[in-house]
Amino acid sequence: MGQQRYGASVLQLDWQPPGNGDPGLAWDLARATHDRSADDKSLGSAIDRANAEAVARVLRAEPTWVDVALAAREIWPAMGRTLLHAGPPISWAEMCGPMRGAVIGAILYENWAATAAEAKELASSGGIRFAPCHEWGAVGPMCGIISPSMPLVVVADRAHDTRAFAPFMEAGGARTLRFGAFGDDVSSGLKWIERVLAPTLKTAVTAMDGGLALKPIIAQALHMSDDVHNRNTAATLMLLRYVAESLLRPGMQKDAVADTLGTLRSDDMFFLSFSMAACKATMDAAHGVPFSSMVTAMARNGVNVGIRVSGLANEWFSGPADVPVGLYLPGFSEEQANPDIGDSAITETSGLGAFAMAAAPAMVQFVGGTPQDALRYSREMARITITRNPGFTLPALDFVGSPVGIDIRKVIDESMRPVINTAIAHKEPGMGIIGAGLVQAPMQCFTKALQALVAKHAAFE
Repeated sequence: MGQQRYGASVLQLDWQPPGNGDPGLAWDLARATHDRSADDKSLGSAIDRANAEAVARVLRAEPTWVDVALAAREIWPAMGRTLLHAGPPISWAEMCGPMRGAVIGAILYENWAATAAEAKELASSGGIRFAPCHEWGAVGPMCGIISPSMPLVVVADRAHDTRAFAPFMEAGGARTLRFGAFGDDVSSGLKWIERVLAPTLKTAVTAMDGGLALKPIIAQALHMSDDVHNRNTAATLMLLRYVAESLLRPGMQKDAVADTLGTLRSDDMFFLSFSMAACKATMDAAHGVPFSSMVTAMARNGVNVGIRVSGLANEWFSGPADVPVGLYLPGFSEEQANPDIGDSAITETSGLGAFAMAAAPAMVQFVGGTPQDALRYSREMARITITRNPGFTLPALDFVGSPVGIDIRKVIDESMRPVINTAIAHKEPGMGIIGAGLVQAPMQCFTKALQALVAKHAAFE
């Protein structure tokens, strides 16, 4: 009998053991996902029901620009010498270079110190209280510093009565506080926002009956090639249209109106403050659903990335931040790049940004890759989310809704980390933006959160 020959073709499978081969994590994943009893009273079923409620709140949200707080202390009268920052909790001693620079800049802006050296001494002495923006109902781009005198965009979710706050985008490119710059020019720019921009825009929104609904603007911007995170060109132009109509009335101060409209016209990223606040108000409405495994915040402080989960109160689950992979400005490289930083990943948490990058293929010229990569990110993120948002559709994918509701169980089961598109800051204080790219949240965030969720419900029957 002759020797039997078998074909040489091999089928490669994209597979790895659940929980990345960790038996304990795999068991926790099984309990939280597959442990379903006939009477539908298992932990997995309870999580599914909770996630359905949490993501339904996201879909029902109606974020609306309702006001401008002329100073953060209007919102938080007991703020005192507190500086809010991006990402999970961090001390001065642990802060990265750009965040330290932004802290120094904020201290100088508030006149708590006369020189950078004095500001650094104050910050290191314990004379400043630091807290995450997210814990105060706010979000801040990049370093995310909010000080008591800073004006804030105020957004309310009309469907759930949550409010969120964000600082205005500074003009000036690299020389801005959000990228860690400090000095007289930075303080002067912040004072201009305080003196001219904020009061003018407060007048504008006050004149709008019921405020300005942001969800329709975001939905239309996605159809005009924005991702409403790192590309806000269309959304900013639509905001300019509404603001201009509101301000072109008798009695307005001509120079202030002209300067404000000029700022909106010249800064394509101006809408990011509104987008971030809208997403924060939306996701806060979905926070606090018992048993839910849905991520409601994903934020970075330049050292660590932290997430908060709807069913796990206000606990942070953190892991080390990676350096984004992307495109750098001439003269800069990855060696000078700071690890990922900023609260703006609240947009990805809400199904925008890189999750909606299929709507903004031109983004690859900013962050790297190809238009096909942009489509791929939006397809892949659907594998780790609960549903799609019919209110935010993606034309390039046959108008399917953007994926929304990051489920920590699916992240682990798929071994797929959420992708974020982002600007890149120089690792030294005061140097500013040096590029843009893509980065993924660390898997540790999600494994820690899943373990905490299962442990919290260990007695569940």
